Amino acid sequence: MLIDGQPYRTIWLAGEIVQIIDQRQLPFRFVVEDLHSVAATARAIRDMHVRGAGLIGVTAAWGMWFAAREAAGADAALHRLAEELLSTRPTAVNLRWAVERQLAAILAASDPVDAALETAIAITEEDAEGCRRIGEHGLPLIQEIAARKPPGTPVQILTHCNAGWLGFVDYGSATAPIYAAHDAGIPVHVWVDETRPRNQGARLTAWELRHHGVPHSVIPDNAGGHLMQHGLVDLVITGTDRTTRTGDVANKIGTYLKALAAKDNGIPFHVALPSSTFDWTARDGVEEIPIEQRSSDEVRWMEGEDANGQIVSVRLFEDASPGVNYAFDVTPRHLVTGLITERGCCPATEKGILQLFPEHAPESGSTAR
Repeated sequence: MLIDGQPYRTIWLAGEIVQIIDQRQLPFRFVVEDLHSVAATARAIRDMHVRGAGLIGVTAAWGMWFAAREAAGADAALHRLAEELLSTRPTAVNLRWAVERQLAAILAASDPVDAALETAIAITEEDAEGCRRIGEHGLPLIQEIAARKPPGTPVQILTHCNAGWLGFVDYGSATAPIYAAHDAGIPVHVWVDETRPRNQGARLTAWELRHHGVPHSVIPDNAGGHLMQHGLVDLVITGTDRTTRTGDVANKIGTYLKALAAKDNGIPFHVALPSSTFDWTARDGVEEIPIEQRSSDEVRWMEGEDANGQIVSVRLFEDASPGVNYAFDVTPRHLVTGLITERGCCPATEKGILQLFPEHAPESGSTAR
């Protein structure tokens, strides 16, 4: 995608190091950070230098390339380094998927480092291509709405958190259909939730939409329901960090409330995801998906740029009041209109999902719902 007219990805290989866009600095500073070890990669994932399910997984894949180099053929060391990466973010399933895929490739190879490099490159390219195809499959949803509106009237789309290209290698998941529509000349306007407490919508989604020329407005997190009530939202598209085989969706905290408001107002609520985000072992998202709790400091303090152009932190409430910081919530499948994947769109049901991904069908004798 474009930054000031120049194409970028979120992560790339540069000789013997891996480079990322340090998302903590956006939108005020554009900073490229070097990763050169498992420790640096784990820190980048844990401390949110990189964000988004897809990019977390891809970054972990590159971390496993470092692990293969640092382990120097010692399986015990390799597993220890893999666990260091796995411990960074518990909710996003792409992390474990990428680490386990790398482990299998490394342990089976005569040259572990070369195998890890090849696998990291493959995971990177698959992520970008998968998101491009999500855009292709989601585009008709926007085209259909546009066809019903007066010519030149934008399709109003609401999203939550950052499921844009900054959350993946390129294109994004929730934003991929939006970019595809914009690039095809379809008028769109995006309502961008702030996404407190880390403000990924305001700081990341709005930044990337602006650089790509997509019309948008930043809104408070709690304004979405009002917009829906007044006919100002045609479609909701979000991403997801983990989706069960039955269609329950874990995404950034506040997604569930948007889904409830969309259901009450008869607005389609779609979730875009690459297949690496499915947790094929989970059936009940509320009971089975681990919900990360992050430091209450993220709730207590807010970071921004002051009038002098300095990035500063301000305290929102006093230390005597405790804060609680759940990072994700689960939207039950009955609130999800449909899923948009790299293989196509489907209902948020086990039967619908398995029609696109039959290789994950249960053994004979059990029934998909």
